[in-house]
Amino acid sequence: MSFSSDVKKELTQQISSSRHCKLAELGALVTMTAKFQDGEIIFDAEQENVINKVAVLQKSLKIDIDTPEGKQAVKLLDTEKKRCIVDRMLIERNCCKQSYLRGAFLAAGSVTNPEKGYHFEIVCECEEHARILIDIIKDFGLEPKYIQRKKYFVVYIKDGSMIVDVLNIMGAHVSLMNMENVRILKDMRNSVNRRVNCETANINKTVNAALRQLEDIRYIEATKGLKYLPDNLRKVAELRLEEEETPLKELGEKLNPPIGKSGINHRLRKISEIASELRRNEND
Repeated sequence: MSFSSDVKKELTQQISSSRHCKLAELGALVTMTAKFQDGEIIFDAEQENVINKVAVLQKSLKIDIDTPEGKQAVKLLDTEKKRCIVDRMLIERNCCKQSYLRGAFLAAGSVTNPEKGYHFEIVCECEEHARILIDIIKDFGLEPKYIQRKKYFVVYIKDGSMIVDVLNIMGAHVSLMNMENVRILKDMRNSVNRRVNCETANINKTVNAALRQLEDIRYIEATKGLKYLPDNLRKVAELRLEEEETPLKELGEKLNPPIGKSGINHRLRKISEIASELRRNEND
């Protein structure tokens, strides 16, 4: 079962205690999925979870949405058309907005498995549905976007933390925790990878620097001999030839008297400058 299916299964089991919230969710389910033919509301038979939720809500509310009274109860507008919207009076309360969003997602939403990426969307068949959802989500401090995809209007969120917030708003708390666990693991993996890459880069930098140092020392040895160097630099050069893989700090500790890492690094730079000068003179 996909992550999106898990979220919908969890939301299907969520039943609000308040009548007005149940009406809001029922209104979303009807407007997002049903078609109206000769005054009757017809649902897509393939959306079993929606049909079951509609039946549960109707039974709990003791209404029949195929009757004028039922349509009035969920404040459906323009029921003479194939599609309709709800009166915004139905979703004035925050709790009703949460229920409406839950119903809209059940009817026409999806969310990507967080292991693969972050993408939450609800597909609307008219722009007014999309605008209602955008306004609802914005009321909770989030910033959804929407695009027109062929004849549909798609409200979507691509930010992982915002998707977590939307799951919380809809009441999908188990799915929220599952997603947070995945996000934590992904963040840890990314952090470890960044650290490893950084350490690898530092190691490569250190190795390359050591190779250049050895190359410069051997060049001086081959052209002028190490006695060409001042005594303090010659000792460092000889030690570096003997201890090719020793870190600078340890290298400095082996001198008599010992010097620090910055001191040994300074002397090696001086040796490199002398080698560069000899190369320039050779090329002139």
